[in-house]
Amino acid sequence: MPRRHLILAICCLNLLIISLDATIVNIALPAIREDLDTSVSGLQWTLDAYTLVLASLLVLAGSVADRIGRRRVFQSGLVVFTAGSLLCSVAPTLSWLIFFRMVQAVGGSMLNPVAMSIITNTFTEPKERARAIGVWGAVTGFSMALGPLAGGVLVHSFGWQSIFWINVPVGIAAFLLAWRFIPESRAPHPRRLDPAGQILVLVTLAAVTYGIIEGPATGWNSPQILGCFLLGAAALAGLLWWEPRQAEPLIELRFFRSAPFSGATLVAVCAFAGLGGFLFLNTIYLQEERGLSALEAGLYTLPMAIMTLLASPLSGRLVAARGTRLPLQIAGIAMALGMLPLTWAGSDTPAWQLFAGYLVFGFGFGMVNAPITTTAVSGMPREQAGVASAIASTSRQVGSALGVAIIGAVIASAASGARSPAGWWILCGLGLAVLVLGRFSTGPWARSTTRQGYAEKAAA
Repeated sequence: MPRRHLILAICCLNLLIISLDATIVNIALPAIREDLDTSVSGLQWTLDAYTLVLASLLVLAGSVADRIGRRRVFQSGLVVFTAGSLLCSVAPTLSWLIFFRMVQAVGGSMLNPVAMSIITNTFTEPKERARAIGVWGAVTGFSMALGPLAGGVLVHSFGWQSIFWINVPVGIAAFLLAWRFIPESRAPHPRRLDPAGQILVLVTLAAVTYGIIEGPATGWNSPQILGCFLLGAAALAGLLWWEPRQAEPLIELRFFRSAPFSGATLVAVCAFAGLGGFLFLNTIYLQEERGLSALEAGLYTLPMAIMTLLASPLSGRLVAARGTRLPLQIAGIAMALGMLPLTWAGSDTPAWQLFAGYLVFGFGFGMVNAPITTTAVSGMPREQAGVASAIASTSRQVGSALGVAIIGAVIASAASGARSPAGWWILCGLGLAVLVLGRFSTGPWARSTTRQGYAEKAAA
């Protein structure tokens, strides 16, 4: 095996445990709810405490990796993530579980963007890089396929604590292989750290997510919830004011003048809000509305994950041959159509109707990863690959957190709970948003804004 392909395989190992963690934890939510006696909002925080910390630290981790060494940060992330997984497995209460999930997220923030940075600097030829990103996406599909099934078996056989054990051997193997085979690399001119920008990002995401999750129980008009939304808006305004005034900001806002780059960011938010919301709502629907066990729920979700696995490398090849527009449009149409059969799903809906929706949705989601990552990496200089891939990863995590928060709020607010079709219609709308954004951010006008952004950067 050529060395660069071995490096790709090692980087994909880290993606395996990150993606496994998402689907496995979703399958275990009803068991966690019963064992720790928590509400829907408690389940939301079990997921969103992880994604919020992850999203807040991804850009910082990319910058630090460009500065002190990508392999060093990558290995550090593996150590912290693996240790956090072990701690989650022994959490005695919901509060401790949420805290240890945050520890996991600190480690996770050092994995995906840094691994993508390593891949970007290893595969420098555009078509070869697109194929490598397609493999990266296929690993996401494989993880999603394995996650529900493995999670169902583990929860059924050993309890929800066992879902975190699977990360340990994979994390140790990835650490040893990275130490042996991945060369150390740094950016020639790494960016300075931006602590103020980092704090503003964290406050923005945390305040808005807290308001959405706690709104149904506390009251949307309560001072606490209104204060959260006002704090989030103020932090966002502060971020938009602060970042352009820094010589080396945490987030390079100038690149968002490129319509393809901004479009890819928004597509990532919508697509992963759709995925996060789907996994959360579907788990509750299957286990609490239809009365399935964790193992049966995992098997029901398998068709979606398999289609993601099959579609991801196809998407990479389409991006290499035809560009990003076609796979983005296919993704949006399929994600929207896949949710339609579920909008009228009930406790006695035929399984084939669910499977049809899962298959189409999984195919659509599998098509979306490669064009997002390709556009994001192409939108920034290769020497700042850590920051570029971190922005793409941040938009994914922000979307996932918002999807869980919004769908959970819909469940908590609706009298019929998970039986309400509102959540499925929201997911359908997110698919249509991917379609519209994918079309308008990939045409001739959009490409001209990218050239203008490069010209402005060169002038600066």
